Amino acid sequence: MTRILPRVLPWSPSARTSRRSVEGEPRILGRRDTTALIELLDRDPVANIFTRSQVSIHRSAVPDGFAHIVGLDGSEGLESACWVGANMAPTAMPESDAQKYAMHAIDSRQRFASVFGPAETVLAMHDVLRDGPQEIFDVRENQPLMAITQIPEGIRRNRIRPAQVQEFDLVLPASAAMFEEELGYSPLENGGSFYRNRVRQLIREGHTLKDCDQRGNVIFKADLGTVTDEVVQIQGVWVNPMYRGQGLAAGYMASTVDYAMQFAPVVSLYVNDYNTAAIKTYQRIGFEQVGTFATILF
Repeated sequence: MTRILPRVLPWSPSARTSRRSVEGEPRILGRRDTTALIELLDRDPVANIFTRSQVSIHRSAVPDGFAHIVGLDGSEGLESACWVGANMAPTAMPESDAQKYAMHAIDSRQRFASVFGPAETVLAMHDVLRDGPQEIFDVRENQPLMAITQIPEGIRRNRIRPAQVQEFDLVLPASAAMFEEELGYSPLENGGSFYRNRVRQLIREGHTLKDCDQRGNVIFKADLGTVTDEVVQIQGVWVNPMYRGQGLAAGYMASTVDYAMQFAPVVSLYVNDYNTAAIKTYQRIGFEQVGTFATILF
């Protein structure tokens, strides 16, 4: 199986400003679109958490760096949008619009690591992207999007705490092991500088939780991968293989939800449908399915 790691081409400021809007085609959003974009994203805070968090970070519909957000206008203003960076994250769009965004992605000559979001939208984009220049190595068509709004009850907690900056060398192997189990290759190939920086960032923000045994082995790790005032999305959940099958996951996840709810009233995650053990654990502590995601991996 050939793996194509993400490579992206910069979008210069001049390219942003010179691109003209064509009626009925996606256009790159500007700062004046920020209010309309926020209104669009806030219609579904759980499904749109990634792009909403980026708008909050940059305080604008124009993020820093090479990433940008494209949108489609209708008779009543902005009707749909899509984050375009190392990954693509579509927002609130019908199938016909999704295919236009996919064509925009191909025309941009940018390379992506993934496309993720509501399943109907992502799979409609897949119908176009599969004929594009990037090889698709996997499609996760059914990923239950789950959420919880109450502190889990009746679950005995297992202790966790935020990882400290000086524990980076302890956390990194656990994070990389989770990634490799999920995607089939190590994020540390070719140095993995982007991934290392991401792990450091999560630790600095207090968004990586862990527990270790007396020998210093990480038993459990989870990240608050995306955080807004409305929703926290848990990502990167990993239990050390030495401790699997011992009924520990529910207690750790309940503690993770407790911690996450200090940041927002809703906690969410999405999971592959074939991971039945994880789904049962999430349901046990009170998560309910609120949608379905899909992911295209390049």
